[in-house]
Amino acid sequence: MTSTDQHPVLLFDGHCNLCNGAVQWVLARDKEGVIRFASLQSEVGQRLQEQFKLDPAALDSIVLVKNKQAYQKSTAALETAASMGGIYSVANVFKVVPAFIRNAVYDFVARNRYRWFGRSEECWLPRPEWKERFLD
Repeated sequence: MTSTDQHPVLLFDGHCNLCNGAVQWVLARDKEGVIRFASLQSEVGQRLQEQFKLDPAALDSIVLVKNKQAYQKSTAALETAASMGGIYSVANVFKVVPAFIRNAVYDFVARNRYRWFGRSEECWLPRPEWKERFLD
């Protein structure tokens, strides 16, 4: 079983160009290497979805597994930023916006992500120095 006790794990759509870009953005800015990654399609991603009773058919969101809890959609994005620390913790201020409003914007982007940013049939491969941060 994958332990998420020491590091938050960000699950992402490995075929989504927007998601892959977001992962690369986090990798470049998470200087302490706190966050780990797994695609939703990977064995690790599927196990975590099962562990947290997430419906894979309903997931069009990133998921952050942190402190034995699974965060989805805009809350996952905000928790990811907070996990990175430093200036990125300022993202927590957006938690004052009700989740139903944040998630409406998130859902709009999620519905259009393939049309706007494209879809890759092959998962993006990380640079060698980032490889250890991927769980699959």
